[in-house]
Amino acid sequence: MLVFRQKLLEKFAKFLEPNHKSIVMSEVNKRIISLYAEATPNPETMKFVVNVMLFDRDRIDMPDKEAAEKFSPLAVALFEQFDFVRGVFIANNFVTITKEPSVEWIEIISEVREYIKAYVQEEKPVLHAEVIKEHKEKIMNADPSDHGAIEAKIIELLNKYVQPAVEMDGGHIAFKSFDKGIVTLGMQGSCAGCPSSTVTLKSGIENLLKRMVPEVQEVVAEDVV
Repeated sequence: MLVFRQKLLEKFAKFLEPNHKSIVMSEVNKRIISLYAEATPNPETMKFVVNVMLFDRDRIDMPDKEAAEKFSPLAVALFEQFDFVRGVFIANNFVTITKEPSVEWIEIISEVREYIKAYVQEEKPVLHAEVIKEHKEKIMNADPSDHGAIEAKIIELLNKYVQPAVEMDGGHIAFKSFDKGIVTLGMQGSCAGCPSSTVTLKSGIENLLKRMVPEVQEVVAEDVV
């Protein structure tokens, strides 16, 4: 019994050695990343949801590699790793990928999912540091008076009634302008090129804005590039 106890104490002492402790702590502190894919109304896009925040309270749309190089190492990596990637949209805790029509999601979804998961698990940069800095400054310096009363009302209605549902589908609808009764919106992520976006725009958003803001006569879409 004494021999067993001595051996146990020796093992415990070795366990507490500095090098061993650092290895154990690094394993403990390592983030556990989970990720799942969600289909969107747009058959060419897929939403990949991660259990960590990627771009808190903001989003960025990158319809090509050139745009990705300005903003996101993750997006660049996706364009370079997969030749079927046609666009990348990052917001909050998800990434929406637009693919080429020539390939089917069932053939590529597992590979894309594991790639994004490994990338985040290794704590590689998702966005360039200057993008994060500008994002923080934008939140701190946000001023509602930058828009007129009508524009401010339109943006408020979009944020309250439209954005939550659109984000659930892996996209974003951005206010661009209001001029002579016409509201122009930018379609991002899964919304860009979506077959059902016209119906959503006219039957949903246009009717909402016309009802709540009498000055609105029409709502039109313009893809953000």
